[in-house]
Amino acid sequence: MATPSAVPRTAPIAIAPKPSHFNPSNSSSRRGTPGLHHDAYAAGMNGHDSADSDTLSSGSMICDFCSRRRIKCVMGDDDDSGACVSCQVNGVDCSLNQSPQPRKRKLARDFADDGLRGSPGRHDNRRLRQDTLSISSTAASNSLIEEMANFGGPTMMKRTLGLQNDRFSQYIGPTTDFEPSLINLSPFDNQDESLLARGTLRKVSDHDTFLLLPDSATERYEYQIADADEIEKIVAPHGKTLIDLYFDIIHPSFPIIQKEVFLEKYERSYREFSPPLLAAIYLLTINWWDHLEELSVHPRPDVKGLERIMRTSLVDAMWRPKLSTIQAGLLLSQRPEGDQWAPTAQLVAIAQELGLHLDCTHWKIPLWEKGLRKRLAWALYMQDKWGALIHGRPSHIFQTNWVVQPILPGDFPDVDYSDENAEERLDLERGRTLFVQMIHLSQILAEIQDTFYTLQAMQNVTNAGPQGIHLVLSLAKPIQLKLKEWYSSIPAVIRMDNSMSAMSSGRLSSIGHLHLAYFATEITLHRRIIRSLAADESAVDFYLLQICRSAAKARLISAMDFVNRLTPNHLRAFWFFASKTNFALIGTFGSLLWATSPGREEAEWYRRRLAEYRWTLSVSSKPGEGKGLTAFAMGMLDISTGLLKKLPEKPELSRSGSAFEMESMGRRQSLLSMSMSSMPMEFQSGMHSADVSGAVSPGSQSDSSDEMYDNFAPTGGMASGRY
Repeated sequence: MATPSAVPRTAPIAIAPKPSHFNPSNSSSRRGTPGLHHDAYAAGMNGHDSADSDTLSSGSMICDFCSRRRIKCVMGDDDDSGACVSCQVNGVDCSLNQSPQPRKRKLARDFADDGLRGSPGRHDNRRLRQDTLSISSTAASNSLIEEMANFGGPTMMKRTLGLQNDRFSQYIGPTTDFEPSLINLSPFDNQDESLLARGTLRKVSDHDTFLLLPDSATERYEYQIADADEIEKIVAPHGKTLIDLYFDIIHPSFPIIQKEVFLEKYERSYREFSPPLLAAIYLLTINWWDHLEELSVHPRPDVKGLERIMRTSLVDAMWRPKLSTIQAGLLLSQRPEGDQWAPTAQLVAIAQELGLHLDCTHWKIPLWEKGLRKRLAWALYMQDKWGALIHGRPSHIFQTNWVVQPILPGDFPDVDYSDENAEERLDLERGRTLFVQMIHLSQILAEIQDTFYTLQAMQNVTNAGPQGIHLVLSLAKPIQLKLKEWYSSIPAVIRMDNSMSAMSSGRLSSIGHLHLAYFATEITLHRRIIRSLAADESAVDFYLLQICRSAAKARLISAMDFVNRLTPNHLRAFWFFASKTNFALIGTFGSLLWATSPGREEAEWYRRRLAEYRWTLSVSSKPGEGKGLTAFAMGMLDISTGLLKKLPEKPELSRSGSAFEMESMGRRQSLLSMSMSSMPMEFQSGMHSADVSGAVSPGSQSDSSDEMYDNFAPTGGMASGRY
């Protein structure tokens, strides 16, 4: 990572004096747009905005070029060419060249604003870029969406914090060199800002303050427009089609961007977007290139070139972090190749810099930004918790430093419903419900990780010696009850049975990744139980051993059955980044049960079941796609089963059953039923026939499920005829 040229946090930042004449590059007379989700959305939303200063006088003239583009026509006071700034920037002959443009009268508050926002030493090329952003962003003032979002409330509530186009924010924590009591002594103006030598303080609540610093002092600031141009050139002329495809497939179940405002901005200019965010959207959506016939007949864009620009621009953006930086990082991580652990740590650090870990409910920021912050915060929470699971790493987010409030219906932009048909509205409802339920499930997963998989937790079980399994089971019981409650309360709109009936419409459904995540969570809990049993089997009661292994077997059967019931409309939809590893965890769990089987018959049963699972995975992957959704799981399954071949041969247990076993069957069945009480009802009936019958010996003739697998042939079921 290159050394930034940004002014260090401890160095003073020079503040320019108030300018004596109008300068469009420094003008802050712009109004906010609701639902903005990155820095370009907030072009001109700098905290000193005013509806008055954004309105042209009734006698002002507008050139033909600006009129056609519906943007403000601005004349520079220091320019005698007779052409407006927009025409100069775009190289267009201005229609005002023959008719002098009356100069806009500058209001007193505009002079004050310019004085606060000015920055000396700005290079000419940077000023030209600021002119471009200033012109394009003023068109947002005519947006109906903006008027609806800003309706009512004081002006100070219309100002954004994490999306300004020329300033970025840094949260001032309680232990920094800024003393909170001294901050409160600083004189804040009616915009809740205080100008210091080091930057501008922005107070958003009685206890939370940010330091605002200029983008222009950061690394490669002047290359943003060039990066956006190069990104758009790579995907041209399919940029708009990819954007539409993104909002059709990915956005409903991963709503970290506000659709209507994004599309409105894109119609005006792609240059209004943060380059890494624009590139991340294209890179992720290209995975569905063949989904549309109009795209599939053309060669795919240069993905390597997009990746190169995206990664460079994302590194640049980290020196001036905004909410768009988090959005770009999260979208990049959803790619099949993007689930790396180190970038997650960077995203968490940037989010803390932006204050996403805080409760913004009562902050003095626009209402839409509060909702966006909460959605981004919880999306990052899920990224961290599931990343910690699949990579086997300690989580970066701790409950003691996380006060983000739960997602509420009002935290989603209602405007998304305005122009959608009934089917699309249902997709949005289903996607938002899925998003919220995934958050709840991730919180349970986090509790499992904290309870069983921290270094201290694992050491506690080791220190308990022969009582370790009892400690694990006592800790597991309340978590298992939470999982049961979560599953039983899943809204009907995202249940698998409803999804199957809705498949007739041909629309893709992303609910598969939520149900797969549920099985991965169950498996994560039961893996710890099975490991504890295997640590010292001689110290474990026979009945307890059978109950725990039977319950684990039931989870494995249910998970494999779920995968077998997936349809192409599920498999081709958007899947959360952890899904490919979650598919692999099912095979890993089966391998663990195989390895810890007490006898040869049970081990052989798991061997056959894993072979069946591998076949299911193979027909669930599109031909010719080496990085398909289930290809990773097949590779991991081959590795684990290959290792299992090195196991010593297990003893052959009696298939007839001893008198002792027959005598104790009633007790085991009763205890087994108790262990099943936390299992979803839809799987319990299958468990009694396929699982309990094999509790004594999975290879016995009385095991009907084993007979089915003995006669298994790769025909029928949801797997047949997939592609």
